Amino acid sequence: MGNAAPAATAERSALLQIETVGAVMTVGLNRPAKRNALNDGIILAIQDCFSDLPESVGAVVIHGIGDHFSSGLDLSELTEQDASEGLRHSQMWHRVFDRIQYSRVPVIAALKGAVIGGGLELACAAHIRVAEPSAYFALPEGQRGIFVGGGGSVRLPRLIGVARMTDMMLTGRVYSATEGSAYGFTQYLTEAGGALPKAMELAERVAANAPLTNFAVLQALPMIAEANPQTGLLMESLMATVAQSDKEAKRRIRDFLDRKTAKVKPA
Repeated sequence: MGNAAPAATAERSALLQIETVGAVMTVGLNRPAKRNALNDGIILAIQDCFSDLPESVGAVVIHGIGDHFSSGLDLSELTEQDASEGLRHSQMWHRVFDRIQYSRVPVIAALKGAVIGGGLELACAAHIRVAEPSAYFALPEGQRGIFVGGGGSVRLPRLIGVARMTDMMLTGRVYSATEGSAYGFTQYLTEAGGALPKAMELAERVAANAPLTNFAVLQALPMIAEANPQTGLLMESLMATVAQSDKEAKRRIRDFLDRKTAKVKPA
């Protein structure tokens, strides 16, 4: 009995390929033979990873090992669940994906191949999504007789709208990477093989931001956007005051005024 927990932890860790490059941690979903289908083990491994991010990490990149980001929920895990077990299972996914969305550091998803079902829900929990041409997006739950359970009904409509998600679930419509970039699934579209390098480039850039500014963008901005205008404006003023009073902000503003940092120019 004493060895059960370490064995379970080791099994979970094998489901993720975690590396650190400078201030960026990469988290690779590591079930390539299953197109990185998400079972309880890999979800709990993600929970472990985001529960204890080292202080030296300034950004995280999530990607898929092999040809796909993730083909979604491993349906073999649903066959024996009753209603109460299904409820707890869905809420467990919510807790884990919340750890990504409300992480102390920005999280970038590098997408290729299948980004469907639960895999799309996982990608939606990230703050920035980068796709290469092989990526495609779908929600086959409607054809499986089930419903999204990993927070997709909350997060995805905020990216693409309720009508588009409704169409996906009712008809099984599949969106290409090009369509996904145009309709809001992703913010960046790269050349073939370019999603992970681009995600790393972005991660290195955002990791170099002032930590308090990143905190404001990740934690305060979503709340401000959903608040009524007057509440949002007050929250903005408070957050701006806190950010500007930070020593790091004062140093960066001084550097800009002393012409030690470059002015913003078009790419």
